[in-house]
Amino acid sequence: MKAIAITRPGGPEVLEIVDREKPVPADGEILVRVEAIGLNRPDVQQRRGLYPPPPNASDLPGLDIAGAVEAIGAGVDEALLGMKVCALANGGGYAEFCCVPAVQAMPIPKGLSMVEAASLPEVFFTAWNNVVWLGRLSHREHLLVQGGTSGVGIAALQIARHLFQAETYATAGTEEKRAVCLELGAKAAVDYHDADWPDQIRAAAGGKGMDMVLDGQAGPYTQQQLDLLDFDGRLVLLASHLGEVSEVNTRALVRRRLTLTGSTLRPRPAEYKGRIACELVSRVWPLIETGTIATRIHEVFDFDHMSAAHAMLDRNEQIGKIVVTVRC
Repeated sequence: MKAIAITRPGGPEVLEIVDREKPVPADGEILVRVEAIGLNRPDVQQRRGLYPPPPNASDLPGLDIAGAVEAIGAGVDEALLGMKVCALANGGGYAEFCCVPAVQAMPIPKGLSMVEAASLPEVFFTAWNNVVWLGRLSHREHLLVQGGTSGVGIAALQIARHLFQAETYATAGTEEKRAVCLELGAKAAVDYHDADWPDQIRAAAGGKGMDMVLDGQAGPYTQQQLDLLDFDGRLVLLASHLGEVSEVNTRALVRRRLTLTGSTLRPRPAEYKGRIACELVSRVWPLIETGTIATRIHEVFDFDHMSAAHAMLDRNEQIGKIVVTVRC
């Protein structure tokens, strides 16, 4: 099969098309003939040598795939053969064929194309894991999403609004991106380049603090976000792009009963991710099928142009997801 490998740590130019053996599904796995691949920030980090794949995962990047089930491993329901699915892979998605645990695959929501389906798994798994499970968002709480037009940001804003009737706020770096956040139902969207962005968020909330903040930057933002939380508030970190070390006021953490937590979903066992998949299919997929929750595709590239797709990710131009199509 054809695959796209990382030949060495570096920029988009290190991605090359190579020949690989077609994988064989292990017990509990399915083999998917890939038709579309969703690109994610972890793919970029892996390409740069900053995010090694977990043990027993493919060295090929790629977490989001959509396609048809071509073969199954032992213990997998034969009814899955031929089914069109989207799935969260543990790696190996940049290829014509990819093996994934069967529990991490989901039926494609009715009415969606393969390209649209490939944009769903990683961002909705991540948003559900961090907003619902770790962030414990409750009905009508206040949520701030840093980077509201990332794939995860778009998923998080919609889950919060439509399933929890939360009052949502967002930050984004351009006027166009902030307008999209407002279209998604955010009460306010502010520019994170402004030094007083926390004051702007608090003012927009009528002086009230946030019940939860979802962030992937950390670094100097960490204490600012903790200061922005109300009592019993939760700060959930997806990553630490602005620095792996932060200075925080631990006395305030204790006094105000705050929670500071983080997560990496990729190393989690299949059973954990399978439970998220079940909740997404039962609670989010119906809203996608009615158009209440939508995915947003920024641009679609051909398999041969993966380097150009990564270059766009590096420039942070996208609003929503970049998808690559595979011609098997």
